[in-house]
Amino acid sequence: MRAPAREELRGGEASPAGGVPCWAPSADSAPGRSTTVAPAARISGELTADVAVVGAGLAGLSTAYHLVERDPSLDVVVVDARHPAADASGRGTGLLGPRVGPSIDRAARRFGPSTARRMYLASVTAVERVITLAGKLGTPCGLRTGEQIVATRSAAGLASLARQAETYRALGLDVPVLSAAAIRERVDVPYHAGLLYRSAATLDPAALSGALVAACAAKGVRFHDDSPLRGLRPGSGAAPGELLFPSGTLRARKTVLAVNAAAGQLGLPVGTVLPLQVHAVATDPLDAETREALGGATATAVVDSMSLAPYFRLTDDGRLVLGGGRAVHLPGLSPDRAAALRTATWNWLEERLRLLHPGLAEVPVSHRWSGQIGMTLDDLPVVGNVGGRPDLWYIGGCCGHGLAMSVAHGAHVAESIAESPTAARGPHAYPWHRDRAPRAPLTARPVRGLLRAYLGSLDREARRTP
Repeated sequence: MRAPAREELRGGEASPAGGVPCWAPSADSAPGRSTTVAPAARISGELTADVAVVGAGLAGLSTAYHLVERDPSLDVVVVDARHPAADASGRGTGLLGPRVGPSIDRAARRFGPSTARRMYLASVTAVERVITLAGKLGTPCGLRTGEQIVATRSAAGLASLARQAETYRALGLDVPVLSAAAIRERVDVPYHAGLLYRSAATLDPAALSGALVAACAAKGVRFHDDSPLRGLRPGSGAAPGELLFPSGTLRARKTVLAVNAAAGQLGLPVGTVLPLQVHAVATDPLDAETREALGGATATAVVDSMSLAPYFRLTDDGRLVLGGGRAVHLPGLSPDRAAALRTATWNWLEERLRLLHPGLAEVPVSHRWSGQIGMTLDDLPVVGNVGGRPDLWYIGGCCGHGLAMSVAHGAHVAESIAESPTAARGPHAYPWHRDRAPRAPLTARPVRGLLRAYLGSLDREARRTP
């Protein structure tokens, strides 16, 4: 009989509602908390800094790291409502691949071929930046460089991939088409066809976050945990801005709000960045034969082209991580309803896991977890000044592509702060640089209902995929 999923335990009690990722360093450690860096105190009293970074996910940590790399004299403070990597940066699935915004064919129609090409090449550079950074930090982070395949088993998926392949060819980009047989040579799972992305990798996102915490601390960056931002007063002229916390204040000449979907709670004028809960499961380490069949030699990760359909990859210790399924918009849901949706999605992911390959039929599922990402209505991130203020920045809304893009966005904002306020809009700026996303009135019940109906339709579409 198939072994039941085991609930991870912490101190003899059931795991928290969001579950524990398979790379959590120990039962008593928070994801992203490096073993060489002690938990940080809360903001207390009146503090000052040259640059305040709110949010200790990959975007905020990358900003702080690249700031002190460029200018070691800067006094940088990183503050988080909980602890480093508490959300997507420690609870993702560790797929590192190119793409930002809508699919390449839609991007070419919406923005023009030249901009679409720049967007894709910028995303490739972002992947390479993370791989280089992991090496520079001197930590393995479970990094495995390899390939990523976006594949399909449906007629609609074949049509979509054909449009994308034609656009890649027209733009002179190296994204070849793989036949069913070519996919089976890499990963023994039946798909009809796929697109091959050569610049890709997988890694442990919590370990990368922890390594950034340690590197920043070694360079003098100060950290404060358990300090939710309650409000802010922008600076005026030479006067610094003031950040308000439950137990104190922080005054800074420059502020970076790397808060992703928390922008709505803070009332930031950056458009709508939706908080969506996404889910994943992981197995015990696989036997050698199954590991080899599922990309053990090539470090190939597979993403189904259909929205919310499962995607998977192997970890460096031979586990299979599978993500996808229903994405949940939590605001307004009762705790019981949210828990029921989470459990149903985990169960569905386990069912899909069993169908991937015969070697997975009996393997125990050892971990289940969820994490929050930020989505925009047009699939593009938001990286820019808040309200046009040169002293106030926001980063968020990577739409599920945050592992590469968050690190890149942090470096981009650090460059703009350390070198020139106009650098962000210069010839090397990201094509999607903007101050805000499209806005949706999510306070209205009918709009929230429509959003949940849309997410439900994507879920049903994914479930119909064989």
